[in-house]
Amino acid sequence: MNSNSNSNSGSGSNSGSSSNQPVVPEKKDYLNSLKSEVASSLNVNLKQGYNGDLSTREAGSIGGEMVKRMINYAENNMSNTNQ
Repeated sequence: MNSNSNSNSGSGSNSGSSSNQPVVPEKKDYLNSLKSEVASSLNVNLKQGYNGDLSTREAGSIGGEMVKRMINYAENNMSNTNQ
């Protein structure tokens, strides 16, 4: 019997990993561009490189708005392909 039978193989989830690697590395530049655009629209001063001086509220607002925009994009594209 395999002692690794409870492994996360095949699920596509990255939750068990301690790595901070992008799931789709070729989209890293796009996500950085989106992050900058969102930060600018929220009047949050985002610098190149380290941004550890941002407040939790500022960082969370950027991430939350990015998620909203990505969900909106996905919903619009799914509805366009199902017609």
